[in-house]
Amino acid sequence: MEYDVLVVGGSGIDSIVRVDELTVPEGDYLSVPPIRDYVAHTGNGVALGFHALGAKTQFIDYIGEDVLGRQILDRYKDVGLPCDHLPAPAGTPRSVNLVDKAGRRFSFYDGRHPADLLMPLTFCGPHFDRARHVHLSYSHFNRELFDAARAGGRTVSTDLHAWDGSNPASHPWAYGADHVFFSAAVLKDRVADGLRTIISEGRAEVAVATDGDNGCFVLERHGDGVVRHFPAVVPERPVVDSNGAGDAFLTAFLHTRLNGGDLAASVLAGSVSGAFACGHHGTHEALITAEELRRASLRAGVAPGDR
Repeated sequence: MEYDVLVVGGSGIDSIVRVDELTVPEGDYLSVPPIRDYVAHTGNGVALGFHALGAKTQFIDYIGEDVLGRQILDRYKDVGLPCDHLPAPAGTPRSVNLVDKAGRRFSFYDGRHPADLLMPLTFCGPHFDRARHVHLSYSHFNRELFDAARAGGRTVSTDLHAWDGSNPASHPWAYGADHVFFSAAVLKDRVADGLRTIISEGRAEVAVATDGDNGCFVLERHGDGVVRHFPAVVPERPVVDSNGAGDAFLTAFLHTRLNGGDLAASVLAGSVSGAFACGHHGTHEALITAEELRRASLRAGVAPGDR
């Protein structure tokens, strides 16, 4: 095997607009700080995150033959992240993200990939054969890849983002991966039901719901059946931007778990990495390294689940 992790899909550009509040003000004009474009989106964050942690990482995706696509490929070249891609027929996806003074964000996402687009197995299959673990981003062109990704005993992960707990379109991801992550933003007080649905209806060994500064909720298939709550790690820097925090959590959690860490150690790593991401402007601009993760985890003290 040549890759520790293969990440499939999920790159684009974020245009980040910093505002005082996530509301539309009076009038039709508002001066804001400089609006900046960042190489971003979930698969990008996971791939760059694993790469920064020292894992042998390969990224594959549909990327547009346009200015935005060149910006993405230039970033990967600069950091040394291997990337293989197919031309995106409708161009490179992008988002416009509003970020308020507390670092909270709201994203307007332009996915733009055609609804009938699928990642061909002739392209991604050889990459699967070289990977120990596959992360299938929540991109619709991945929906038929789970069986092939798991072949040969490979483990698979995914991120459902703000999952509603029932959308049939999400079932290939929710029920087809071994490690499933999602945000509690939509389910809120029904998050435990969502975790139990993923475990009972799918194949996941562990399901994780991240909940911002409220920490996260975790359910394991072979545990005691109890949904465990882990409080968040207090960020070492002021929170300025939550873009990419979920991707940072997922990456460090999986990096620890795939290398033999137990649940408490994996949650601590994810929490530290997510907090680290919130202390920097931009999406996936500051990526925690393995040594930074080790030191920050030691400073955070005991594992969150033991508090």
